[in-house]
This record gives sequence, structure tokens and C-alpha cells, in this order.
Amino acid sequence: MIIPIYQADAFTEELYGGNPAAICPLAEWLPAPQMQKIAAENNLAETAFFIPQGNDFELRWFTPELEIDLCGHATLATAHILFTELGYDRDVIHFHTLKAGTLSVHRNGDKYMLDFPARAPEAAQTPTGLIEAIGGNPVAVLRSRDYFLVYEKEADVVALTPDYSALSKIDSIGFIATAPGDNSDFVSRFFAPSAGINEDPVTGSAHCNLIPYWADRLGKENMHAYQVSARRGELWCQFKGDRVLMSGRAVTYLKGEIYV
Repeated sequence: MIIPIYQADAFTEELYGGNPAAICPLAEWLPAPQMQKIAAENNLAETAFFIPQGNDFELRWFTPELEIDLCGHATLATAHILFTELGYDRDVIHFHTLKAGTLSVHRNGDKYMLDFPARAPEAAQTPTGLIEAIGGNPVAVLRSRDYFLVYEKEADVVALTPDYSALSKIDSIGFIATAPGDNSDFVSRFFAPSAGINEDPVTGSAHCNLIPYWADRLGKENMHAYQVSARRGELWCQFKGDRVLMSGRAVTYLKGEIYV
């Protein structure tokens, strides 16, 4: 069987920036173990698979280790490929997902705007070893799906050098580190070693937590954010109550075929 494959860098306008994702269009679903093997072979933070559903699409995401419940950058990358490579000619794409409901991506000039569920973090007990594993001196520890650590300033987040082996032993898919930005409203980094991703370059799902937190703290609905990984990503964010909007750009890196 031959399957088309694309790779795009999301939340960036520069090649080799943002977060790379693989995208595989399918006519029908492959068995989940086979999609997992393809994702492991690609060895990117996420590989997205989608099938048509009328004018909409069903969408699933796999890290090298597991199927994930929500992924922003691979959704943005999938929409980018549909718009630029596969002839999708409407302004809005609706993706139906297993656990995150219906997600929409709007084409807005040179950006794509994702409409995702808000997941405000709440106070949480700090698990044994978390602070030592991630480093620094967070001023607060919260949790939604992921542990959410708040630091005093951007430099604190940039300086983190986590112990990924120790982090992988803590019961959480991911770990968000965030602080006020020097040249933006807030910055963040995201670590998910148990999912096969030591550091994710730019993480849309984390902004489902970050946007409601910073909207409340800053008293702002519209915000500008950077994920300060080595590849760096840029997002324009809006808080809409039970939904969050995040916008970014994408660039295509490759297109080809895989044989399975």
C-alpha cells in the first residue's frame, strides 16, 4: 500500500522553525497499531492521519509512543496541507476527533486560526520529585491534563534543563512551564518524555491551558505568545470562555509517499 505523506512546520513562517508534523491522508482508517508504527518511524512529535467525512474530516494524532487526545500543531499543519496541497477551497475546515470533539481551523490571511476547547488549570498537589526533575523555582503548580508550572520571569523558563528520565516517571502526559514574556504577554515550554517527546517545540494543546490562565491573570482577551524552545514558535491567542482561539502560520517541508 502506498500512502501520501507531507511534513509541515507549524506556528512559524520560517522553514526549520516551529513544530514539524507529518500528515498522512487516508481513504479509510488503518489499524491503530499500524498508524502507531508509522508515527514511530517518522519520529516526529506527532503524525496526523485523516479521512474524509463529507465536507469535513476525521482526525487522529500519534506521537512516537501513543495516540494523543489533542494536538494543536499537527491540526494546524493538516489544515495547511489541505488548503495548499490538496485543493480544499472553503475558508473553514471542521475536524471530528475521538476525544476533543469538533475542532475548526479558519483560514485568515496568511494565518490559520484554531478553535479549541479551553482547559483552565486548577490548583494541584505537587508530586514528589517534580520540582527537582523540571528545575527552577516555580511560584505555582497547577494541573489540567498536564502539570502546569508558573515561573516568575521568561529567563527562568528559558534556563530550564529538565531531567527527562525523572520526569517520565511522574504520572502525567506533559509538563508546561510558563512565565510572563519579555516581548510578549507570556512564554512557555512543554515537556512530554513519557510520550516520546522530551521537549515539544510548539504545543497547541498546552495553549488550551495557557490562554485561560493568562487571560485571567492579565485581564486580557487577546494575547501574543511565544513558545521559547530552540525552534521557537509564535501564536496569537484569544480567550472565548469555554473555547480558545490560537492563530499561527505554517510552511511545507516535504511531500512524498510511504510504503506500508
